[in-house]
Amino acid sequence: MGLLEIVLIAVGLSMDAFAVSISLGLSAKKPRPVEILLPGLYFGFFQSLMPAAGYFAGAYSAQKIEKIDHWIALVLLGFIGGKMIKDGLARKNGEDQKETEAGNAKNPFGFPRMLVLAVATSIDALAVGITFAFFKVHLPTALLITGATTFVIAMGGVVIGGAFGTRYKAKAECAGGAVLVLIGIKIAAGHLFFS
Repeated sequence: MGLLEIVLIAVGLSMDAFAVSISLGLSAKKPRPVEILLPGLYFGFFQSLMPAAGYFAGAYSAQKIEKIDHWIALVLLGFIGGKMIKDGLARKNGEDQKETEAGNAKNPFGFPRMLVLAVATSIDALAVGITFAFFKVHLPTALLITGATTFVIAMGGVVIGGAFGTRYKAKAECAGGAVLVLIGIKIAAGHLFFS
């Protein structure tokens, strides 16, 4: 497996993170630099961590994980997406509450939410780690490319989402939540029907 193939795999792996980052940008009034940077760091780190775990876990344990990884992603993304839709509908109906400190559940960039999103969007990368092991890919290079690609693409997603989120915040939050739910369904359907 050459460098080009690794880059293409990295781009493919980062597409879920990109879509989620757009939804994060949509839910922010105007993303601050730290809010643009955080998804890149979280998603980039976990997109590097999961292939490394898959690489070392080996094919046997990965096959067991593959049996449930799509369900985990579906539940996590469905829950967060459903919450975003609910918040967006409440905002549309004038029921939006005042936002409080950064640790509040209303904060789309809070640690618990970002951690769940990062794990949910990177579960598929476990299997990629097995592929890296099978093709004897130089692991540090592959992990660096995967993490860096996701880092840049996720930050771009927040910026794109933020550009639309300022005018249409309620609709954008509902749309962002719907995207997360659809990504979860896509991951589950991909494993159920195309694996």
